[in-house]
Amino acid sequence: MLLLILGVALWSAAHLFKRVAPGLRQPLGNAGKGIAALLLVASLVMMVLGYRQAEFIPVYSPAPGIGHANNLLMLIGLIVFGAGMSKGWLWTRIRHPMLYGVLIWVVAHLLVNGDVASLILFGGMGLWALAEIVLINRQTAWQRPVSGGPKRDLALVGVVLVMYGLIALVHIWTGHNPFLGTYA
Repeated sequence: MLLLILGVALWSAAHLFKRVAPGLRQPLGNAGKGIAALLLVASLVMMVLGYRQAEFIPVYSPAPGIGHANNLLMLIGLIVFGAGMSKGWLWTRIRHPMLYGVLIWVVAHLLVNGDVASLILFGGMGLWALAEIVLINRQTAWQRPVSGGPKRDLALVGVVLVMYGLIALVHIWTGHNPFLGTYA
């Protein structure tokens, strides 16, 4: 469980560093981006290994059939997350699409995972995303971007459907079929 906690903490620290300590981050220049990238890869590895190794300690039982809500939320979360990269219409409506996409992912996963390791992983990621949103909102004003057009939104839906399928395959491959509907 310690590896999981350290992974979530490293992920949060690597992302929040430039917001919390801009005076320390700024002199690093482009090298700081490389350092942050390495720390983020290390944190991902730590989170995956820590989560897979964690003992299952139940806290609550997911409701019967809640997996269907999880699946719908995941599809919506991927669309919202992807809006930040597609730069279509949705991008002009949501200030922090990637962070809100993470928050939807968090809620979806907490609906179907009621154990301590899941609360640490998904809850920790949710707290990080909320902290990022608050810090960014306090530090910079939002200027609504201009949409790249409807073709970008159509492309987003296509990419999201492919990604959704790949994510589902990875979950099935690791023994967690997301299409069962019930998790208990």
